[in-house]
Amino acid sequence: MENITIRMLRLPDVMAITGLSRAAIYAKGNPKDKARYDPDFPQRVQLSANTVAWPSDRLQMWLDKRIAASHAAHNTSAADKGGKGAR
Repeated sequence: MENITIRMLRLPDVMAITGLSRAAIYAKGNPKDKARYDPDFPQRVQLSANTVAWPSDRLQMWLDKRIAASHAAHNTSAADKGGKGAR
């Protein structure tokens, strides 16, 4: 079994890594926020009564998925234009 180091990221770290605001991060994890909820966004973990954090490995998987989706969308739009938009 591979030994993977998982860091628990606090809110400022998640904000810095994703570029999202505090409100956007909490909205992504809230199914009641129909417009911004993202079921793929990692759920926060309650570490203590007043402390939550996000697992670094799950956040990285979410980012990788978003990057892949962005590249796929870019490649699709470039193909629609006859490949002229590809860099």
